[in-house]
Amino acid sequence: MREEIIIRVGAKFLAPFIIMFALYVHFHGDYSPGGGFQAGVILAAAFALLALVYGLEAVQKVLPLWFTRMCAALGVLIFAGVGVVTMLLGHNYLGYNALAPDPTHPEHGQHYGILLVELGVLVTVFGVMVTVFYHFAGRGRSDS
Repeated sequence: MREEIIIRVGAKFLAPFIIMFALYVHFHGDYSPGGGFQAGVILAAAFALLALVYGLEAVQKVLPLWFTRMCAALGVLIFAGVGVVTMLLGHNYLGYNALAPDPTHPEHGQHYGILLVELGVLVTVFGVMVTVFYHFAGRGRSDS
């Protein structure tokens, strides 16, 4: 791999801003366009950028394949777990009103529920997208 110092410094500079933008998209997903899916793809794109610039092996040392697979499963558990908790609290599956600290303001519970469900979506999409990227980028290698 050729040493392209400007590209390497540029990627290292941009990656934290891409990650921060993914968090912005996630936390403002219930107020504006965006949410967990978009944030997960943007977050995965930050690691894909680093892998393209620094090499797949370097990024897999920081973010191993087993971790991305765990993220995919953990996100589903977060999503389903919110529904199970709302059922245990006596409401319908994903009945966010159950999450309200004050029953007179159910909109607070809906806000918390949406944020948690979108977090589950973000973690799942991030894990799946990075795993797919690893498999496509590592084609032809015997250790993948």
